[in-house]
Amino acid sequence: MATATHSEIESEFLRLSPEAQLSLLERLIHHVRLALAGRRDAWEAELSSMAADPEMQRELRQISQEFNATESDGLENH
Repeated sequence: MATATHSEIESEFLRLSPEAQLSLLERLIHHVRLALAGRRDAWEAELSSMAADPEMQRELRQISQEFNATESDGLENH
């Protein structure tokens, strides 16, 4: 749903030449890509932090030990 601001921006955009429209779109896409890359970098940093957390490592070892018995039950895929 477009707001009044969106409509105003769109009207101004349509007044630009096709070349200027393309240039503006490329700049906007660049800004969005940078924002998304920053989020991905933050997400990866959070995952790395969790992986390095001793408490998380203990929990993962405990889960692994709990599943050790099922790994040797002969139902492995070959």
